Amino acid sequence: MKNITIAGRITRDAVTRTTQQGDKVTGFSVAVDDGYGQNKRTLYFDCSLWGKRGDSLSQYLTKGASVTVAGDLSTREHEGKTYLTIRVSEITLQGGKSGGSRDDDQRSGGYAGGTTGGVDDFDDTIPF
Repeated sequence: MKNITIAGRITRDAVTRTTQQGDKVTGFSVAVDDGYGQNKRTLYFDCSLWGKRGDSLSQYLTKGASVTVAGDLSTREHEGKTYLTIRVSEITLQGGKSGGSRDDDQRSGGYAGGTTGGVDDFDDTIPF
């Protein structure tokens, strides 16, 4: 297992899907700046959050939101391109979108919770 922790901004609203086996998976992408000056570039990570937690959190995982994500790093190949993927085990919401008010940041708080496929999630009505 290759564990990684990244902090960045969500590039598109999260989408929750159901697999053929009935499992729910929430997908979103996170952009992270790497380097500085003329060497600065942006890395994109495709993230998947499995189970009821992902479904509950999807409404908060919107484009522009700041998050910290930890999980298992892997890559996938598609049409000659390599994509970085993370199976999320922990996620922390850092606050509202860029330019958001302080009240938005306080309301969103933070959520640090692990989710793994195959393990029953807590039956929380509030995801954090």
